[in-house]
Amino acid sequence: MELKKKAKSRIRKRIRKKILGTPERPRAYVFKSNKHIYIQVIDDEHGKVLVSASTLEKDFVAKTKNTKNIDAAKKTGEMIAKKAASQKIKTIIFDRGKYPYHGRVKTLAEAMRKGGLNF
Repeated sequence: MELKKKAKSRIRKRIRKKILGTPERPRAYVFKSNKHIYIQVIDDEHGKVLVSASTLEKDFVAKTKNTKNIDAAKKTGEMIAKKAASQKIKTIIFDRGKYPYHGRVKTLAEAMRKGGLNF
């Protein structure tokens, strides 16, 4: 188990060396657990979270029963795209973290693109 944690940590560090969010183009970081998915749009220069969305929000829970499938990721991507548009954020850098780009992460990214975010 320790080897797996160290490997995931190495992947995360390798990605973060290359990605930096700015006020003009903030970083969108994805975290997923077994039950929920979370996304934050972060300005790394000032250390601020500009926008965030997750499957724990009241709007999401009222509409959807299941919070851990691909449909939930799609709706979360649409939510973050709407919130980012209200903050006048159009371009971002997508940070998948330690997760491979498939399944829920890929669906989330595609929903964000469909919602109007460019990356």
